[in-house]
Amino acid sequence: VQLQASGGGLVHAGDSLRLSCAASGLRVSNSVVGWFRQAPGKEREFVAVIRGTSNNRNYKASVKGRFMISRDNAQNTLYLQMNNLEPEDTAVYYCAASDRQYVILSQVDNEDIYDYWGQGTLVTVSS
Repeated sequence: VQLQASGGGLVHAGDSLRLSCAASGLRVSNSVVGWFRQAPGKEREFVAVIRGTSNNRNYKASVKGRFMISRDNAQNTLYLQMNNLEPEDTAVYYCAASDRQYVILSQVDNEDIYDYWGQGTLVTVSS
């Protein structure tokens, strides 16, 4: 299984970016797939998830309403649309996928349930 993340860059506060994560060896349509991020000097944190075949989506509170996670089953690609970016969103963003087809809500931020990780793509938001 490989996850290839792309789409990061340097933007100004208020701008938008769309991250992509192309998957191979795993079907994003059938898997729990999500995004995490790691800001400089901080631990990696959960951002958003699609909880597998249930299609339920959940977000970190601070990005809810600004970010949207989606997947294109035909392209086997996961996306993270990020709008109204803030300097606090500056981080390396990682896509992640699990062999599980479902996860309960309380576990979506548990990194242990994700079996595969992309290489990360850097998002820098200037004020």
